[in-house]
Amino acid sequence: MAGRIRFVAHAGVDHVIFLIANMELVDWEEQIFRRIFEDCSRLAEELKFASCMGIPVSTVEGDNLVKPSEFSHWYSGPTLMSYLECAGDAATAESHAFRMKVTTASRDGGSGCGGMVLSGKISIGDRVRIAPGGVETRVKSISAVQDELERAVAGESVTLGFEDDIAVTDGNVISTSLDPIELSDQFEAKVICLSSLVPGRPYLIRMDTAEANATLTAVKYVVDLDSGAHLAAKKLDANDIGIVNISVAKPLPFESYKKNKSLGRFLLLDKNSHDLLAVGMIDFALRRASNIHWQGLSIDKKARAELKQQKPCCLWFTGLSGSGKSTIANLLEKRLFSMGLHSYILDGDNVRHGLNRDLGFTETDRVENIRRVAEVARLMVDAGLMVIVSFLSPFRSEREFARTLFDEGEFWEIFVDTPFEECERRDTKGLYAKARKGDLKNFTGIDSPYQVPESPEIRLETVGRSPEACVDSILKALHD
Repeated sequence: MAGRIRFVAHAGVDHVIFLIANMELVDWEEQIFRRIFEDCSRLAEELKFASCMGIPVSTVEGDNLVKPSEFSHWYSGPTLMSYLECAGDAATAESHAFRMKVTTASRDGGSGCGGMVLSGKISIGDRVRIAPGGVETRVKSISAVQDELERAVAGESVTLGFEDDIAVTDGNVISTSLDPIELSDQFEAKVICLSSLVPGRPYLIRMDTAEANATLTAVKYVVDLDSGAHLAAKKLDANDIGIVNISVAKPLPFESYKKNKSLGRFLLLDKNSHDLLAVGMIDFALRRASNIHWQGLSIDKKARAELKQQKPCCLWFTGLSGSGKSTIANLLEKRLFSMGLHSYILDGDNVRHGLNRDLGFTETDRVENIRRVAEVARLMVDAGLMVIVSFLSPFRSEREFARTLFDEGEFWEIFVDTPFEECERRDTKGLYAKARKGDLKNFTGIDSPYQVPESPEIRLETVGRSPEACVDSILKALHD
């Protein structure tokens, strides 16, 4: 039972009711109920539930479920149904700062919007702020259906009219200017996983107010539901509950889940299929996120490229081990160099001797391997270079993440399409043989998958074709 209660606590439930069932089997003995409920209360206190209620019941006869039991004369509390009818957070929500989620922006040219008041209260004349954006104005009118109101409180759906002509869109959050809602692009959050999550892999975060690209930057720990212990982990698997750091592509308006469930919850989705991978609850913003700003530079990518008289790009080679990636990439750079063009190769093996020397070949390490290289390649393209990346990069989602770092037309995915059997035949390092013997774990094509590119810019079929001919094809595609 303890594991289930821990799961409920970590799932964000604030109030818990313990139904001590089958009391008829112990003749409705008060001391037995008290002893069981004391154990439950201690666990509830440990897990920091906001409230804890215990009700002795008989599920056979329905005692204390809907009607009071004649056998529990020593129990003076409510029945389950009466307790549920009185339960609610409306009073608490009204005492919090004003927050309203916009669900209907003005469509008729007027200045105003409609939505649900999530917490707090608002009155005519109050000064409010629209997030994101930070534009401020005053409330000119409040209406609900046909009624004009002086104020609105938590739980009400209303339309606000503003004094100034300002743009408001669906998903915006309105707060008071004196107590504005926070925005951040980095959070600590609790996630309940339906599928595996890997740090560095790109995901889609969907909140009630917005959605954006997101990445897990760290798994802090996984919660053991039986003991409550915090276990170290590098990734999260299905059914795990973990505490993670999340980085989001743009600042989002939020509040902690404990303070405002609507503004603190989110979904993590697969970027391509939009399959649900996890549900999450924001704990707090990472403070360093508000202290880091992009530094504007006087010399930009365009100026650096003009100095080199070339168009910078990232040529991303992907394919199985032994497919010929490094050979073709090396020949390509020689040709570019002979043409007077400025380039650099980031080769998988070479980078693992320095920048990525701390990474192995687990799925988590492979994801981080590609993330680091993609960021380095982006900086090199910003420097005006033609960057050649020769990495096995087996996962489609990581290659798509790399693509998102570049401007339109700068990223070229080049699939070195060599059949598995041919790659194994060419294997001069003996890697395939070691993997088949079990001496080399997580080897792509043997016990780790390779996801074939769906629509690469260039596909190079290497069987019966020389590396030089492949380079000619690349140069022709770039020239065209």
